[in-house]
Amino acid sequence: MHTNTKIMRLSILMFLVLFKVCIGHAQTSLREINLNNGKYKVGFKHYTAIDSTRAYRIHNDFNNQFINRPIPISIWYPATIKNNNSQQLTVLDYLEILKEEEEWKNLPNEFLLDWFPYLWNTPQNKAHLFEKTNAFSNPIFLDGNFPVVVYAPSYQASSIENFALFEYLASNGYVVISSPSRGTDTRWLEGGTTKDMETQSRDVEFLLKEIRNYKDIDLLKVALMGFSFGGLANAITVMKNKNISAVVSLDGTERYNYHVLEKSPYFNLNNFTIPYIHFAQKEIPEEILTSDKIPAELNNKFQLYDSLKYSTAYSYRFHDLTHSYFSSFGVLFANRDKRQDKSDAKIMASYNVLSQHALQFLNFTLQNNKYAKNFIENSLDKNGFSDTLISKKAKQGNTIPFDYKDFNELAYKQNYQDLIPLYKTMIAIHPNLELQEGMLNTLGLRLSFNSKKKDQGINVLMLALHIYPKSANLYDSLAEAYLHHKDFKNAISNYKKSLQLNPKNQNAIDRLKQLKE
Repeated sequence: MHTNTKIMRLSILMFLVLFKVCIGHAQTSLREINLNNGKYKVGFKHYTAIDSTRAYRIHNDFNNQFINRPIPISIWYPATIKNNNSQQLTVLDYLEILKEEEEWKNLPNEFLLDWFPYLWNTPQNKAHLFEKTNAFSNPIFLDGNFPVVVYAPSYQASSIENFALFEYLASNGYVVISSPSRGTDTRWLEGGTTKDMETQSRDVEFLLKEIRNYKDIDLLKVALMGFSFGGLANAITVMKNKNISAVVSLDGTERYNYHVLEKSPYFNLNNFTIPYIHFAQKEIPEEILTSDKIPAELNNKFQLYDSLKYSTAYSYRFHDLTHSYFSSFGVLFANRDKRQDKSDAKIMASYNVLSQHALQFLNFTLQNNKYAKNFIENSLDKNGFSDTLISKKAKQGNTIPFDYKDFNELAYKQNYQDLIPLYKTMIAIHPNLELQEGMLNTLGLRLSFNSKKKDQGINVLMLALHIYPKSANLYDSLAEAYLHHKDFKNAISNYKKSLQLNPKNQNAIDRLKQLKE
């Protein structure tokens, strides 16, 4: 068998194993999950945007017509609700969106629980359909400047799979935006391949662009969150995008299929420098490892967490949650695996604790909240959690190497003024900092030849000469900068200094001759 085919089948097997259940019906409810909402009312809206840069085919249209890629978008947000102008949503309202994203929009609701195999038609699940949620349809965005969480769902899952968590975050002052996990050309993924991961990463990047359409979102406070395969897509997105401040992984597949991450051309651990938190499922019992042919190392292997060098990282294991129950859908609808699942009460309690930790991590990393910082950095028992419920490990990231790009960013922020004092300060903090002569020379000339930035360019060249005082080329460049702006006196002075260091500098000889004439 071809190697790629083997890997693809192994990936598909892993997803099936992670979600595999034996018959045992869930006895849960939103009320019993008992998430204590924050102070904000929650608004929700859903719409479809179009990515005109990619082609896509609606699988259930049974034709070969390609269209611009549709991106269904669900968004939860702090809202203003006046005069009952918005309807409180039920679980069934969310499942209407699931039908659309599964490309079965016109499916009669009486078929819902029979049609999608992960919902299951049981009396308990029928009762869920009419439960009231905490969100209201399409109210006005509350005026503010709210941090945002961009969510990537699990393998081929809906944008609303974790709606209870999203409502909880929105009630605490966050905007959450999500789109479904779908394949490159159709609804279906290939089997958890690197191509699948890159496709979902591009969808996440589409959402990162979409949030710019909302005036009440703080674009300097952006986190990624993903469940299962969505965690894998987020990991590679972080390595590509510098505008993300933190990442939350809900038993993300970067743990199970790290090799998929490594195959990406964008894979670079040195670019993963932001805070990272990974919530992992309980240890898989020996009986299931054997019967389902699951590699035993998956119980203890956390390769991304272990490999991160510059990220402050946290890893939590929930001893009462198997993989499916890191989503609202799993908690409410998934049949239980009698071989390993805990009681419904323990599953709901753990999902509650998971949501609390996700919120406090975001409060800490995006808002620098002191209580949240202590919550995340405290030991679990200090926060009142038993080690039979949850365990934790953490590691501090190493200092990120400070290089030319970092220095230039600081110089830019201070308009290239006072560069020599800035350099002295930075070299004391980062003694390995190297500002190469050629790069400074190029930057200085580029700025100097811009009439609006001539002083900044001269400042850069003066810094370069502070570092490389015996460079004939730098004096020649500084003279060129003065000459370009008709400061003949300083031009002549610096051409002469260049000639003193390099008597064969023909440019300086010619320029001085022209200036005398």
